[in-house]
Amino acid sequence: MNSIDIAIIIIYIALTLGVGIWISKKASKGLDSYFLGGNSIKWYYLGLSNGSGMFDVSGTAWMVGILFLYGAKSFMFMWIWPIWNQIFIMIFLAAWIRRSNIMTGSEWILTRFGDDKAGRASHLIVAIFAIIASVGFIAYFFEGVGKFMTIILPWDLTISLGNGTLLTSEQSYALIIIFLTTIYTIKGGMFSVVATEVLQYIIMVLAGVLVAVYAFFTISDAQITSIIPAEWNSILFGWELEGFWDGKLQAFNDLIDSQGYKMFGAFIGMSLFKGFFASIAGPTPSYDMQRILSTRSVKEAAYMSGFTNLILFIPRYLLIGGIVVIGLVFLTPEMSTLSGVGSNDLEIILPKVINFHVPVGVKGLLLAGLLAAFMSTFSAFVNSGPAYIVNDIYKKYFKPEASAKHYVKASHLASFTIVIIGVFMGFFAESINSLTLWITSALYGGYVAANFLKWVWWRFNGWGYFWGMLSGLIIATLQYLLDLNKTNFEVDTWLYDLAQIPPIYVFPILFFVSLLGSFLGTWLTPATNMETLKSFYNNVRPWGWWHPVYKALKNEDGTITKNNNFISDMINCVIGIVWQSSMILLPIYFMVRAYPKALWTLMVFVITSVILKFTWLDKVKKYKN
Repeated sequence: MNSIDIAIIIIYIALTLGVGIWISKKASKGLDSYFLGGNSIKWYYLGLSNGSGMFDVSGTAWMVGILFLYGAKSFMFMWIWPIWNQIFIMIFLAAWIRRSNIMTGSEWILTRFGDDKAGRASHLIVAIFAIIASVGFIAYFFEGVGKFMTIILPWDLTISLGNGTLLTSEQSYALIIIFLTTIYTIKGGMFSVVATEVLQYIIMVLAGVLVAVYAFFTISDAQITSIIPAEWNSILFGWELEGFWDGKLQAFNDLIDSQGYKMFGAFIGMSLFKGFFASIAGPTPSYDMQRILSTRSVKEAAYMSGFTNLILFIPRYLLIGGIVVIGLVFLTPEMSTLSGVGSNDLEIILPKVINFHVPVGVKGLLLAGLLAAFMSTFSAFVNSGPAYIVNDIYKKYFKPEASAKHYVKASHLASFTIVIIGVFMGFFAESINSLTLWITSALYGGYVAANFLKWVWWRFNGWGYFWGMLSGLIIATLQYLLDLNKTNFEVDTWLYDLAQIPPIYVFPILFFVSLLGSFLGTWLTPATNMETLKSFYNNVRPWGWWHPVYKALKNEDGTITKNNNFISDMINCVIGIVWQSSMILLPIYFMVRAYPKALWTLMVFVITSVILKFTWLDKVKKYKN
């Protein structure tokens, strides 16, 4: 590490702490101020904050690896998550969520199902989901940032006690970074999180641009074209994904064959199926929903979500594309000689490029940017999780009447507790890694069906929501246990065959069982109170099967109108997905010097932007608030 790079990192950390602590005084007015910024933060700041929170280190390292191996087609791998939910949120869900005027995702559930036993069951399962997810992600961040810092930084921070090791270097690095991030996050709440994330976003973009410029001017077109096969630049695909690496790079084809994506047509089909329903289900109750609820109005919630898409993908993929270009030219010969290349080998492309192939100054800024990516995602989870502990559990069930100051102090304690538990889990990451994966995969797997139905079907009730999520959780857990023990089953047995199925192909089964649990839970229990349904529909005004509720409202107020925007919203979502995809492909094609493809992609981006201006933005401008 050059002293210039070290100085850049120290300056970044000092700036982040200074800004976070300086602005924290605004967070002491109450829970609304602490967790939502008092609904006073401007939409473009929240958009920058939301984009910054999605710019995580582990995800970036994974994207570098799959772009390196699969080429331009890798943008479709993002659909597994899926990233389309940002488009669906932008087009219509942000407005639906923000109209509720509440603080958390589980509190929002009460506006849909009421505050009786059924409503509280659905409310409680969402709150538990959010808390466990936050703890699990903090443990994941603890393990990830420690490994990343030890690869990049030269100092050994191992702390010994007698003949044993008290803290490894990875754990020491992780504790330092988490401690620094926790200081301003707990003290300042949403105000500090947003302020520091805006600063961190600027640093990440600057780092990405500098890496892209460095890669563009130090690596010639000839060097790139001599390494990259023609198929690398193509987004077209057939039923099977054929390996396109040849000669000394044949090992990369073997890796493609072993990763479970060989049947690429089926993989994309399942991704499309899952992506549609997971996107309509809406955001999980974490920092993304927190940003929507923090906006000043319904109109600004839509603006913020659209702005998040616009500012996230191009700068992020400039960084990823720059790293991949450097890796393709300088690391490909080295990696092709590895015996049995594995996916973990691809994950070291990012740190190897930073360590050996980035100049002084750019290296320091890039490290600061990646550190910022970690800190922004970590602080977002630390801010969102405690809201469910304090507002949805402590305040609702234990201490409904207390001063604003009391609840803010309780929020400090809840944040601190979540960090402590997450860090504790991180210390035992090797033994609880499977548990963390179970929590995230099972909970997210069981989330889709029930949260899809809550928007579109009036008869769906709180018990249906509870049993729908629980049945999805059970199937996802069984699938994960099979995957965990797949090496222990005898070959050619039905358990062995089931365990070999990639998780994406199990989704239809999970979705069907979760739907079955939702329908049975709904039909075997009474409907939600009509007054609750009328209040929800009148505020949110979703499309779907709401005719009995609409008819009841129409009899009371003849001026009420029905939402008939389903077709136009879906068309806008398709256009938005193409728009989003163009923002991923444009920097990739530019960085690998595929100029004709970059020009076509730019034209697609411009055309879809103009279409969305007339079909979406002009409609948003007409919102009353």
